[in-house]
Amino acid sequence: MMAADCVTKVELSVSCNNLIDKDVGSKSDPLCVLLLNSGGDKWVELDRTEKIKNCQDPEFSKKLRVDYYFEKVQTLKFGIYDIDNKSTDLGDDDYLGGFECTLGQVVSSKKLIRPLELKKGKPAGKGTITITAEELKDNRAIELEVEARGLDKKDLFGKSDPFLEFYKQGDDGKWQLVHRTEVIKNNLNPSWKKFSVSLQTFCNSDMSKPIKVHCSDYDSDGSHDLIGIFQTNVSELQKTSLSSPVEFDCIHPEKQKKKKSYKNSGVVKIRSCKIVADYSFLDYIMGGCQINFTVGIDFTGSNGDPRSPDSLHYMSPNGLNQYLSAIWSVGQVIQDYDADKLFPAFGFGAQVPPNFQVSHEFALNFNPSNPYCQGIQGIVEAYRVALPQVKLYGPTNFSPIINHVARFAAGAAQQGTAAQYFVLLIITDGEITDLDQTRQAIVESSRLPMSIIIVGVGEADFKAMEFLDGDNGVLKSLTGEPVARDIVQFVPFRNFAKAPKEALAQSVLAEVPAQLVSYFKLHNLPPVQLPKPVAK
Repeated sequence: MMAADCVTKVELSVSCNNLIDKDVGSKSDPLCVLLLNSGGDKWVELDRTEKIKNCQDPEFSKKLRVDYYFEKVQTLKFGIYDIDNKSTDLGDDDYLGGFECTLGQVVSSKKLIRPLELKKGKPAGKGTITITAEELKDNRAIELEVEARGLDKKDLFGKSDPFLEFYKQGDDGKWQLVHRTEVIKNNLNPSWKKFSVSLQTFCNSDMSKPIKVHCSDYDSDGSHDLIGIFQTNVSELQKTSLSSPVEFDCIHPEKQKKKKSYKNSGVVKIRSCKIVADYSFLDYIMGGCQINFTVGIDFTGSNGDPRSPDSLHYMSPNGLNQYLSAIWSVGQVIQDYDADKLFPAFGFGAQVPPNFQVSHEFALNFNPSNPYCQGIQGIVEAYRVALPQVKLYGPTNFSPIINHVARFAAGAAQQGTAAQYFVLLIITDGEITDLDQTRQAIVESSRLPMSIIIVGVGEADFKAMEFLDGDNGVLKSLTGEPVARDIVQFVPFRNFAKAPKEALAQSVLAEVPAQLVSYFKLHNLPPVQLPKPVAK
């Protein structure tokens, strides 16, 4: 799948009220321009609305389109201009005010109403701007249950091992594979598992688009034998019902040619065909889902004495270290999705004042009953205050902090709605002690609305972290229970030492949208507020 195919496109609707009046004798002729920050004070124009004549409360009908990435901070500027001439250059037109925000803020607020400013801190009269976002997509999927009977026997010693392949016809007439079922061994009357494919992928949302189905006999050497073929389309598949199921003769073209009396090589029956809603990450976010962000920081002795320049906790003269860089990078993105901006932050593996007991989940602000920090800046300040007061110690136990967040996620899960999701960021030098308990904690958390991001700082060998990430195989608990879904993403900070500061967040957060959707899907939870159906 090319990345370009899965970019989410968002459409912004803009209206304004009480625009200032720049035209003598008539009202302004406003237009809205959408700019995207491309770094520093550089902006590129993404789109613009139409101009509306003589109007101080315009509602623009042309929507502004923008590609949305959860893992990036996309800073937007909406500029309102009074257009007095035919040129597209805005330099010679009056500026009626503007507004800056991130795309994350827009999608997580459903409707944003803000004052317009002529420049920072200077309001544009009583002018306001209203922005709403909608995702551009067809959120339907097709769900099929298919079986066959009387298939031809293709194997010398056993029956056939049948599987189905569904193809849609492209505009160029070529056939594109859209779904392959599992293989059912040694069975001429197979029943395949129910499957679902997005309607866009299956037939470009076109119910009459030709669909071709191949039924083949599986051979482990890849030389699968064709059993038969039939053609159909979605509107035909939808006619199936329990009392009169839709059935197709599976035809083998060569056999048909050879034999006059040839009827078919088996019959394929559509047991059920449903069109269902297939919700996206933005459906959940715009439907009111909050992402709760928690940070866990490794204060174990293996980091080195914070006063020594070779310690991972050493503050460079610019007041930064790898721990803070990781908090900033990930926090900047995720804060837009949490309405109250109160983030619990914990440390582990240190001796903590006043009596210097070792703790594996102490509040960074030393207030266990209220461990919340105000904004990402609040986490950074709490860290800077705590660092000189704790004694780095050990061992490095992850499970207490994972279980801490899991308790909150379990509480949210009991509500049975898609209202909350939890992301835990653990920053560590990677020398984990309680690997077995951590495996258990991750397996249990994989059944809860949460994801875990681990950023490894320093030069350690991160084999254990890569093991927890489970990308090379399914992570299992000690008793052999596998994770219900993949929820851990690990990256070593050193891979990003030379990269722009946004790169770390893009790498670790890219998987979160799919993880969030996979949890709510697993539990059949729709968005709290359902999206409007797509007009077709």
